[in-house]
Amino acid sequence: MRAFAKQNNLTIIEELVEKQSAKIPGRPVFGEMLKRIGKGEADGILAWHPDRLARNSVDGGQIIYLIDCGRITALKFPQFWFEPTPQGKFMLSIAFGQSKYYVDSLSENTKRGLRQKVRRGEYPGLAPIGYLNDVRTKTIVVNRKRSKIIKSAFELYSK
Repeated sequence: MRAFAKQNNLTIIEELVEKQSAKIPGRPVFGEMLKRIGKGEADGILAWHPDRLARNSVDGGQIIYLIDCGRITALKFPQFWFEPTPQGKFMLSIAFGQSKYYVDSLSENTKRGLRQKVRRGEYPGLAPIGYLNDVRTKTIVVNRKRSKIIKSAFELYSK
């Protein structure tokens, strides 16, 4: 990203790293970045791809709104060309929509996979205490060391 910025004569005033998923609005670093842009501290965003900025309609809409207001004049991506024209904003909104679709589809497929595991009688997540996940067979097996302690704890509790 730094090489791309240098190559395109972009000045980076700060590098921001967001730890939260872009699936749900309300990311603190993203929100702070937009506030600073709104105050005029910066007028552009450099990101790897639009899907790194927004995977929900609220965040994508906020970025497009800031472009419409003239607060964001430069939106740069090494993997995606953007111009602040009606066509450019349309393509950006499509990229944000694809990101939203990807997240929603991934969630749906994951849930379907978990339901299938349950239907086959398999445990669909991390093994409960007293068991271990067997990565070879993709099942859970008794943890011989801990199972005796767990059994004793339940027996003591039941008295």
